[in-house]
Amino acid sequence: MATSRQLALQKLRQLGWVRGSGPAVLRRLQDAAVVRPGFLSAAEEATLRSELEPELRRRRYEYDHWDAAIHGFRETEKSRWSEASRAILQRVKEAAFGPGQTLLSRVHVLDLEPRGYIKPHVDSVKFCGGTIAGLSLLSPSVMRLVDTQEPSEWLELLLDPGSLYILRGPARYEFSHEILRDEESYFGEQRVPRGRRISVICRALPDSGELGDPGQEPAAC
Repeated sequence: MATSRQLALQKLRQLGWVRGSGPAVLRRLQDAAVVRPGFLSAAEEATLRSELEPELRRRRYEYDHWDAAIHGFRETEKSRWSEASRAILQRVKEAAFGPGQTLLSRVHVLDLEPRGYIKPHVDSVKFCGGTIAGLSLLSPSVMRLVDTQEPSEWLELLLDPGSLYILRGPARYEFSHEILRDEESYFGEQRVPRGRRISVICRALPDSGELGDPGQEPAAC
């Protein structure tokens, strides 16, 4: 028998994965803000979780961030992976990045507690290049993008566990993006209850070749 959470997810899926303020913004970001639902199988999600949990448990949740963008989080950057996880990350690379793009060697892992959230922010070109791609684990969530020049122009992405999202170009530099806190977590009129969420984020090398201060982590979703 389906659980209440499964029934809620089924209802959400009927609404689609991307919604926006109007046709113009949907066209503008059609290839710049992409959701690939069901990218991970249940077994692949379990593989990543089992590899990440021991490292994350050694860290405490934090409630401030160097640029005040994240609340209720713990994070790490990981360069060594099991063979099974490397195969998953290779699929992410093939799905999200062009042949001329080089990825940063360290993958950013961000763990939000159930009441954690990521505030609106615009990515810095110092930390990563034109594309980021993130796998969402554990909990559904809503990512909201808002045009920095025209706040009435917005896009929302429904991120199911096991989904892959891809942000490119204008979605990263012309729009702020955030992960909504639990009490604000709606996709249209439908409530999306937030639980603990882990994101595994691959990033292109900065186009300038300049990395930010190694003591500072980029805010990422």
